[in-house]
Amino acid sequence: MINYVALLRGINVSGQKLIKMDHLKSVFEQLGYHRVRTYIQSGNVLFDSSDNDSVKVARQIEAKIEEEYSFPVTVVLRTIRELEEVVRNNPYPLEEMQKTDSLYVSFLSERPAEEAIAQCMALKNEADELVITDTEAYILIHKSYGTSKFSNNFLEKKLKVAATTRNWATVNKLIGMGQV
Repeated sequence: MINYVALLRGINVSGQKLIKMDHLKSVFEQLGYHRVRTYIQSGNVLFDSSDNDSVKVARQIEAKIEEEYSFPVTVVLRTIRELEEVVRNNPYPLEEMQKTDSLYVSFLSERPAEEAIAQCMALKNEADELVITDTEAYILIHKSYGTSKFSNNFLEKKLKVAATTRNWATVNKLIGMGQV
């Protein structure tokens, strides 16, 4: 069995695309997934599947959600091992971060074009730092995510890929939940 984490984009934000987590859990169970559990309302679903085709699994989940709720939701899928790799590859040493700093990871649906990556990287500034790897963007915010240039929508527009963003604490919590 593969331990997956489905990261749903843009649900339960500002009263839009409302999905209750207990019902979402049952949707995943209807798809035949095992050990389904959710974490907070932003759309984090941990589950086990014997299917190792993550693209196919993500598309099945998207189709079922649209069938159940009558609106589309982008699903970015990672395995627990991939999330552990995200933590290991963090380019910002946590011990050097200030108390006011916040670290976020935007999970990208696919690797963006090199030109798009370069354009985004050129926009780093004193308030916002950014490192883009194959399928993740690490965002270090020195002030406030709400005023950051590197919002999820901005990254999607500039990189031309779907993305969903989680804070560092959520990434680590999902890993902990997935190791049980």
